[in-house]
Amino acid sequence: MTERQSLPRSRVFMVILAGSLALTAAAGAVVVAVGAAGPAAVTEAAPGTADAARAGVSDLRELSPRRASAATASAPAVRTTGGTSTAGDSGDSGDAGAAGGTRDTGTAGDADGPGAAPTPPRLLVISRSTLPQQTRDDIAGLEHVRKVDAFDGGAVRVSGVGLNLLAVDPARFRAWAPKAVADEQGVWDALARGELVADGAAVRRLGLVLGSHYQVDGGPRLRVAASARFGLPGVDGLVGQETGRRLGLLPGVALLVHGPAKATDALGAGVRKLLGAGSQVVPLGAGGAGGTARAKAGTGTGTGTGTGTETASRPQAARRASVGRPGSYLELYRKAAEVCPGLSWTVLAAIGQVESSHGRNNGPSSAGAQGPMQFMPATWKAYGVDGDGDGVRDIWSPYDAVPGAANYLCANGAGQGGKKLEKAVWFYNHSWSYVRKVLGIAEAYARTYP
Repeated sequence: MTERQSLPRSRVFMVILAGSLALTAAAGAVVVAVGAAGPAAVTEAAPGTADAARAGVSDLRELSPRRASAATASAPAVRTTGGTSTAGDSGDSGDAGAAGGTRDTGTAGDADGPGAAPTPPRLLVISRSTLPQQTRDDIAGLEHVRKVDAFDGGAVRVSGVGLNLLAVDPARFRAWAPKAVADEQGVWDALARGELVADGAAVRRLGLVLGSHYQVDGGPRLRVAASARFGLPGVDGLVGQETGRRLGLLPGVALLVHGPAKATDALGAGVRKLLGAGSQVVPLGAGGAGGTARAKAGTGTGTGTGTGTETASRPQAARRASVGRPGSYLELYRKAAEVCPGLSWTVLAAIGQVESSHGRNNGPSSAGAQGPMQFMPATWKAYGVDGDGDGVRDIWSPYDAVPGAANYLCANGAGQGGKKLEKAVWFYNHSWSYVRKVLGIAEAYARTYP
C-alpha cells in the first residue's frame, strides 16, 4: 500500500481516551523488533569495508595522545545549548553520537537543546480550533506566566482505534520534556525522521510494539520508534511537524504554559477566563510533564534512545581506572580496554576514530559533546574517570576520556561480547548504523594490529 501524502484535517482530540484496545502491527514492517529483553533481530556488523580500511587504522602507533591533550588544555567551557549537528562536527561520521546517546544528529537545536533550562509545563491547553496569536499573547501576558508555546494536534485512527497526537518541533519541545526524556537523543532523532514516539502509557494500553509500523486509517504508515513518559494526559504520542501535516493535525490547537509550580491554580483560572467554554485546561502539577520519566525506543536505522531500554536506571561502573599516560593511541586504547574485562581495544579505537578521528576534532559539537570520545557533560559526570591519576576527571584529556568510554561501555554490558557488545555500542549512540560502522572499523583494526 502506498503512503498518501496528505489527509483530511483530523478532528481535534479529547484529552482523555477511554478503553484499552490492542492494535495489530502492519505485516512485514518490522525492521528491528524491540522488547524489554532487547532487540529480537540485529543486523550483523558488516566486515571491514574499504571505508573502514581507509579510516586511519595504520596510524595508531604514531599518533600521540599527548599532542591531543596539550592541544585541548584550554578547551572551551561547557556549552549549555544544543544545535543541529552535521557530518564533521566530531570525527568523520555524520551519524556519530555522544556517549550516552545525547549528541544531536541533525535534530533539535538552539536554546532548547541539551543543557537548556527546562520549562516544565504547568498547564496543557487543548482548543477546538487554532488559537489566534492574540489569544496566545494574552495568555503570555497573564501574571505568573513565564513561557507559552503552541503545537499542532489531533486524532488519527489505527485499525479503528483513536490516537491523540501532538506534532512538535523537537528543538522547541525538548525543553518542555522531563529531563530524563530530554536527555534521550533518540526521542528527538525519531521525531526528525518522521517516526512516532508513543507515550509509555499508550504503549501498554494499546499493545504497541516498539520498532513496528502501524497503518494509519486512510493515511501513511508510522513506525513506533520510541516510547517515553511525557506526562501529558490524553496525549498518546508525538510526531514531528512534517509528519503532523501529512496526518492532517490541526495547527496551534495545543498550548503548553509554564510558570511557578505554586501558581498553577492561578494560571489555570486565568487561562480559563480568557478562553471561555470549549477549551480544555489541564493542570499538570508541580512535577510538570509527568515528573520522573523513562524513555524506551525501538530503532532501525540512524536512531536514538534505546531498543526497549530504561536508561534512567542504567548501571554505573567504577570511576577509578588507571591507564597512565601512554605515548601512542594504540597503547592507550589497549590499556583502557583493561578497564572492562572482555572488551576489545579495537572497539574503543573504532569509537575514537568515528567520534573525533583520535583527538583531531574534539569539539565541542553543536550539541555540546566534548573531548576525544565526545561525551555530553551530564554523561561524563556519571561515567568519567581519572585515567592518568592527576586527580582530575577531564573530559578533554584522552587519558581520561578513553578509559571513561570503556567504563561507560562496560556499564552497559560490553564486556560480555556478542549481542551485549552490540547493545552497549548502541547505547553510546542510539543508531544501529553507528553500531555496524564501529564494529566494521574495529574489525579492520584487528586485522591491522593482530
